[in-house]
Amino acid sequence: MKDLASRPSRIKGSAVARARRALFRHGVLLVGVFVVAFPVWMAFVGSTLSLAEIRSVPMPLWPGTRAIENYWGVLTEGGGRMSQQTPVGWMMWNSLVMAVAIAVGKIVISILSAFAIVYFRFPLRMLFFWTIFVTLMLPVEVRILPTFEVVAGLGLLDSYGGLIVPLIASATATFLFRQFFMTVPHELAEAARIDGAGPLRFFWDVLVPLSATNIAALFVVLFIYGWNQYLWPLLVTKELETVVVGVYRLLAVGDDSIDWPVVMATAVLAMLPPILVVIFMQRWFIKGLVDTDK
Repeated sequence: MKDLASRPSRIKGSAVARARRALFRHGVLLVGVFVVAFPVWMAFVGSTLSLAEIRSVPMPLWPGTRAIENYWGVLTEGGGRMSQQTPVGWMMWNSLVMAVAIAVGKIVISILSAFAIVYFRFPLRMLFFWTIFVTLMLPVEVRILPTFEVVAGLGLLDSYGGLIVPLIASATATFLFRQFFMTVPHELAEAARIDGAGPLRFFWDVLVPLSATNIAALFVVLFIYGWNQYLWPLLVTKELETVVVGVYRLLAVGDDSIDWPVVMATAVLAMLPPILVVIFMQRWFIKGLVDTDK
């Protein structure tokens, strides 16, 4: 009888404890959101103010009245002495071409390489795979000088080819596709062979559809990788200025010469394409990372 009498109090106590834990978790989550979002909010606010308003103390925490003027100005005219007055719209186009080409190129080359390594038997097959895999230890910064010499020798400086080709291979994507192809049942390949399908038909009609979620997840990661490239575009381009390099050149002047509204507007515009890609491909991205039921 005592246990029955004390049960409601225990249930009430556990409910209160769960409510406190949920409140604590939500509090930590809100603090994290604030820490991440507040700088982005201030960048947006700064992009809608005049230079005098930004330099005022304290700086306003709410958007100003110059949003349309500032954004239209940087998109069509650019700003800053170091950026050579390159319109940010042109910078974003260059970054978009570079990011999409790098993402698509890496996926195409990697999926074909993995297909050849898994489904074809040829001499030194595993040696070629491990040679590709070892390149993971050689980032762009390590091989940047010989790569620059090759690009310069081919006459690809300040061109889309010079921006894209040196970054188009991916050992990581090749490894991921290889691991996935190894989980595909061999019965599918045998059934395709019995039906008269050749290797390319099997690749296009069977493997590519099965790899759709992996391709989507990799596209998101590789697009952001290509969009955020800084060092390589800084070295090989002058006219084809990307938006990340443009932000740096806007800041590479004396403190008194920095046009902060232009910088903030450029930074906000530079964040938009990766954010949109993540938002629109979020479902495929998450599915490609967690879906193991192939």
